Amino acid sequence: MRPTTANELMAMSDKRFHDWIGLSGVDSDETPLALTWSRRLELPLLIVALWILVSWYWESRGRDFPLSNLLNWSVWLFFVFETMLLTFLVKDKGNYLKNNWLNLLIIAVGPTLLLFGAPYAGVLRSLRLFLFVDLMLQLSASVRYILTRNHLGATLLVGVLFVVIAGYLIAGIDPNIETPEDGIWWAWVTATTVGYGDEYPTSTEGRILGGVLMMLGVGLLSITTANVSAFFISNAKTEQDQRQLKSIEDKLQRIENLLEKKSNTENN
Repeated sequence: MRPTTANELMAMSDKRFHDWIGLSGVDSDETPLALTWSRRLELPLLIVALWILVSWYWESRGRDFPLSNLLNWSVWLFFVFETMLLTFLVKDKGNYLKNNWLNLLIIAVGPTLLLFGAPYAGVLRSLRLFLFVDLMLQLSASVRYILTRNHLGATLLVGVLFVVIAGYLIAGIDPNIETPEDGIWWAWVTATTVGYGDEYPTSTEGRILGGVLMMLGVGLLSITTANVSAFFISNAKTEQDQRQLKSIEDKLQRIENLLEKKSNTENN
């Protein structure tokens, strides 16, 4: 029997964790159509996640966001659409619903919080942040794939999103950082380990987020540096391969010319 590799063990552990928190998504052995639609929904998921973060920040500062109620219902309807579509497409519907129970909970409690928003304003804000974490965890597998497969442009984009998200989060939870612009600047200098100190968190939640950002920033910088190096190495190797191929083609052409010349001599 072939031994289980480290990557396979990590994937199994990751699967058990997502099953436990109710965010398993579509299993890899499901129908091709279900897997295809699961991938197609990743970009809308990212857009919904970013909207939830922006909405949560505005409301945490006691401000009204234009069309907030309409957009909140749109987010809830997106959860309903995603869950119904993927449930219809998967072959093991019971297993899918069991391993994605958190989506069902969100769908169940969403209308109550949205219809009677005033009494549940604090719960609704907390739920928005919880929804954001939910969606980002659903996208985590794709993010890890991008970061480990030398996709330089996509890796840089993930890094930018990472900084923007952290900037909005810190601006919403820490009183010392008042705007998302300041939060994004803080996240940038923290993730890059520069740390100017002109913006810094003072709350316990903000310091916890800062600690997490420091650890993730070191890893993200390492991955980005590795991807940049791999990009240039790959380009250099491609140019070398092209030169070698051109040399082989020239040699073959000379051999073909010699053979043709010899054949003409013999015929004459």
